[in-house]
Amino acid sequence: MQRRVPHPPSPTSQGFSLIELVLVIVILGILSTVLWLVIAGPVRAFFETGRRVALVEEASSALTEMTRDIRAALPNSIRTTQSAGVDALELLLTADGARYRDGPGGTVTSPTDILTFNAPSSGFNILGHFTRLTLPLTTSTDSLVIYNTGQSGADAYDNTAGPPNVITPPGTTLTFTAGTSEDHVSISPAFQFKYRSPYDRVYVVSGPVSWFCDPSLGTLRRDSGYAISSTQPVSATAGELGANLVSACSFTYTPGTAERAGLVTLSLTLTSHEESVTLLREVQVFNAP
Repeated sequence: MQRRVPHPPSPTSQGFSLIELVLVIVILGILSTVLWLVIAGPVRAFFETGRRVALVEEASSALTEMTRDIRAALPNSIRTTQSAGVDALELLLTADGARYRDGPGGTVTSPTDILTFNAPSSGFNILGHFTRLTLPLTTSTDSLVIYNTGQSGADAYDNTAGPPNVITPPGTTLTFTAGTSEDHVSISPAFQFKYRSPYDRVYVVSGPVSWFCDPSLGTLRRDSGYAISSTQPVSATAGELGANLVSACSFTYTPGTAERAGLVTLSLTLTSHEESVTLLREVQVFNAP
């Protein structure tokens, strides 16, 4: 009887040895480490860029809103201060502006159509029409201002310190009516403006607006709806939130001269997740009253 010799196992039926498994694990670990080093930088940069873009958008939005207020400010009404780490900027916000009629012409039909400066006036026409007010309008919260220079005796913030000179006092009722070619303003009770404007300009002021930047709280706040005062507020008791990531800020104001416009410089730094951006904006202010 013939004896059968067993065949050795084929190579395909052999398993992995422990050494081979260890080598595979080591190689995979090396490849994973190399791959992570390759992609970690771009991934980190992607998220850092996203955070910086968000901060820039937040800061730009806040500065744009501040710029909008500054450009609508009554000439010579911007003032800044710094107290207890809080930077504050205040201004008187204009609702509209026009040129008053101070002499005959146009559609003048009575003396009350002409603004007089030698006696209290109960009303006057403007040259043309208001462009931002919706007429007819009656208000006792807005004010009329003529020739605000920001100096003593001609400062709209001094409306409660003795008889006001350039701004109608609190509680004055103003009635704006539309005309065919000239709109009309009625003042009750009658008021005497002390100074003529070299440019015959009259402004309708809706009230004061303040911006408060407090890096210790990380906030930038806009406050409005409070009374005009000769003393500038230095902190917010209310107001809407403009940004909550503020780590530094600075508001400065250079009034300028008769030949040069004023300049407001705004600096705002926002910080989040160890990312910081600083935006600087300069706003020209034309102060010819």
